[in-house]
Amino acid sequence: MRAALQTRYGSPDVLHLIDRDAPALGPREIRVRVRASAVTRGDRRLRAADFPGIGWLPGRLVSGLFRPRHRTPGTVFAGQVEAVGAEITRFAVGDDVFGQVDAGAYAEQLTLPEDGIVTHMPATLDYAEAAATPYGALTALKFMKDLAQVQPDERVLIIGAAGGVGRFAVQIARHLGAEITAVCRPRSFLLAQRLGATHTLAPEQLDLDALAGRYDVIFDTPGVTRFTQVRQALTARGRYLTLSLSVNVLWHMMRTRRGQGRRALFGIALGSKAELEAVGDLAAQGVIHPVIAHRLPLDQLAEAHDRAARPGLE
Repeated sequence: MRAALQTRYGSPDVLHLIDRDAPALGPREIRVRVRASAVTRGDRRLRAADFPGIGWLPGRLVSGLFRPRHRTPGTVFAGQVEAVGAEITRFAVGDDVFGQVDAGAYAEQLTLPEDGIVTHMPATLDYAEAAATPYGALTALKFMKDLAQVQPDERVLIIGAAGGVGRFAVQIARHLGAEITAVCRPRSFLLAQRLGATHTLAPEQLDLDALAGRYDVIFDTPGVTRFTQVRQALTARGRYLTLSLSVNVLWHMMRTRRGQGRRALFGIALGSKAELEAVGDLAAQGVIHPVIAHRLPLDQLAEAHDRAARPGLE
């Protein structure tokens, strides 16, 4: 089978394709014929060891201090089960599945445990759409539903609303009954409105000082603000969420965690089988749907990473 190989950190050029044997199959494992994988922001960070702020050392310890621990990258996938172990009960050969792994999705075949983060693919999605769903949707669900606990009629500001996580955050916040203001480039206004935003703002139009007490939730997906910058724009019990871990965020999380006032929040969406099934249910119901920027074959993986790094819809 063909699979990506990465032996060092760096630009997209560090990714190469090789031929290797199909992965072995254990009694409690399934082997998937990978039909699609996605290039997420997390994949790009893992490729380059580009972990921001204080996340640099933990990121390197997890991914490999001096070189990648996993030689075949790729963390999200969709495909068809082509073989099952002797003790498998949850899946059968021919099932369409999608999910998330630590590594190995940039390959034609992937073996993973039956109890891993994998579930049946919603009929509403094709393979590419299913592969593009777990990273952004699991993160958005964690932040909007669990951390922010968005309530009906609350006002939510999403910065980077047309990005990989932001697009799902808009859809999930809409599903939870919120009124959404999307901050994104003007060329993405129609997309944000289609996903569920009531209002749209270009980044240069966002004047937080003039929006005192307006938003119940501010979700900064690209990490371009600080809690002190947005605090006055929050309601008395407003929540500020960011995907970027920093000393500043940790300090404000500790400082605000025990009061009933404005709070700073951060979390890590590791994902689980149950959460992926919840995401699949939302997709099956038409609540969420991914947006695909480009579709490229496996032998253009480096090009896919390069394109993903260019200015996009956000």
